[in-house]
Amino acid sequence: MWQQLASEQRSVLGRGQLRGQPRPHEEIIRRANEILHPYTLDVQEVAWHSVYEVGHRVTDGLDDAHGTDRLPRVFLTGDACHTHSAKAGQGMNVSMQDGFNLGWKLGAVVTGLAPASLLSTYAAERRPVAQQLIDFDKEWSSLMARKPEEISDPEDLATYYLATAEFPSGFMTQYEPGASVVADAAHQERATGFPIGKRFKSAPVTRAADGNVVHLGHHAKADGRWRIYAFADADGTALADFAGWLADAPDSPIVRHTPAGADIDAVFDAKVIYPGGYDEIDVTRVPAIFRPRTGPLHLTDWEKVFAAAPNRWNATDIYAERGISRDGAVVVVRPDQYVAGVFPLDGVDGVQELAVFFDAWLL
Repeated sequence: MWQQLASEQRSVLGRGQLRGQPRPHEEIIRRANEILHPYTLDVQEVAWHSVYEVGHRVTDGLDDAHGTDRLPRVFLTGDACHTHSAKAGQGMNVSMQDGFNLGWKLGAVVTGLAPASLLSTYAAERRPVAQQLIDFDKEWSSLMARKPEEISDPEDLATYYLATAEFPSGFMTQYEPGASVVADAAHQERATGFPIGKRFKSAPVTRAADGNVVHLGHHAKADGRWRIYAFADADGTALADFAGWLADAPDSPIVRHTPAGADIDAVFDAKVIYPGGYDEIDVTRVPAIFRPRTGPLHLTDWEKVFAAAPNRWNATDIYAERGISRDGAVVVVRPDQYVAGVFPLDGVDGVQELAVFFDAWLL
């Protein structure tokens, strides 16, 4: 019905108003009642009305450094970058993604955690998304504006919307390595269900401290911290070595990039997921880096340890659901919830690559 009404509205407003004809809003009310028959709309008053003309525009650059080698100081987000039809919630969602992308980077730079060069990645990442938005909306607007006699299959609109539903939510976006804050895909096979550069897709796990089933991704807050998810190997040997390095090694990102005097989890939120059942985990023997003492009272945080094995309350095994290697893996997630990299849990090369990655983006 709404597609037909939108098409009727476009045809009425597109022809202009001839002398003696009803005013556009009156004609729209008449057409709406015609479509809704036998139901009716009784419009008591029209306080304001206007003709909305769809325009598809995207800016050349999202900051004032576009086309130069200098660092940006002024940024554009949202409708200042991309304008399109008011449909599908895409403008709001993509605009919030612009803001989240820029927000965590500004926060890291102004607090001294990251170099100013990090700000150059905002335009590099979001300009392609803005173009994708315009391309998507051109197709969407064309489908919405069709007249009833032009529709061969009534399911076309629903089919297209469902096929592209992940775009407004950010799950179709994939940032490329290079100028963006994303590692290469050399170890993607360690966690095939967490594509590097795409938004972190959560799955249920069981919290070891209390046996509650929670979504791993929903446990993250929008607090500007990086997430380091350590998926343990079967016997825990590789995990123990990795945890020791993460806690104490000079080149560990936690040791190297956490400001002096700050809580150990001030910059990085490290969590561990074991492949077995939650009742098999002795949380008091979990490596200390995953149960840090933080806050003004230095209380132990017990909510960073999870189990993957299915149980009576959770039928999902995140290892199977997200293609996690049984040899273990490390999944790094940016503050805006996009996967920054997948690294081996075992071996010297994995930890060195992890250290090099963070050295490039943090001070």
